[in-house]
Amino acid sequence: MDAITIVIILAAVVTVSIVIIVLSQMRERARIERGRKITAQQDAYNRADRLLSEIPGQYLTTDLKLLLIKRQEEACAQLASLKADLPIKQWQEATQQLKTQILEKQDTRSPVKIDSAEKSNYVKELLQNLFKMIEGMHKSGKIDAATAKKNLKYVLFLVHKTHADLHVFQARDYVRQNQLRKAIHAYHLASTEMGKSRDNPLAMKAVKSFRTRIKELEAMDAEGKDTASTESQAKLDREWDTFLHDEEFKKKKADYDD
Repeated sequence: MDAITIVIILAAVVTVSIVIIVLSQMRERARIERGRKITAQQDAYNRADRLLSEIPGQYLTTDLKLLLIKRQEEACAQLASLKADLPIKQWQEATQQLKTQILEKQDTRSPVKIDSAEKSNYVKELLQNLFKMIEGMHKSGKIDAATAKKNLKYVLFLVHKTHADLHVFQARDYVRQNQLRKAIHAYHLASTEMGKSRDNPLAMKAVKSFRTRIKELEAMDAEGKDTASTESQAKLDREWDTFLHDEEFKKKKADYDD
């Protein structure tokens, strides 16, 4: 075997080795990328599911629920195309069932009382995650600008209400203990939080109610009256507890969204 033949054979061996290495690296990169995409879509599905399950029932409108369902449907479709080894079909069936319940107004979620700073902060974190999710859906072209703007504005309003919920709960407790100055301060804080959503008519209605209650408490404090159970307090409590549920809110929210 002459030198030229040996060189050709060696060159062929090297070439084949390089091709094998390159193909192997390409397959490995494709495997890693596929794994990354599967993880991302699985996380997206779980994140939407968590928001649906853990955001207080009084906060989730039909529009927000359907946006979360839409995100889950997209994640399932991506996972199916990637042939992920996950219970995708079960997820799709559960998502479709929940979507049907929502559209038929049969999805009832219990309201959650915001009665601690920890709970308030946790709900705020959930709402911030929802805000980011809606922003991401808009940037990726999954929802149009008008839909994104309407829902982002509403979620921001809910963040303010979460803080106001805590201050109202504290104010009620102070009133029961006849600590009127502390109750007044708590209502001031609640009013400040709702005032951050100045373009929301319901927020402004709440601010007006809080200011009225503050004046009543200031008068009672000056006169040294016992305020353990007053008609005014009961009325304000009822209004706040049904803040996101009554027919007047639904009408005003529709005007606000438009």
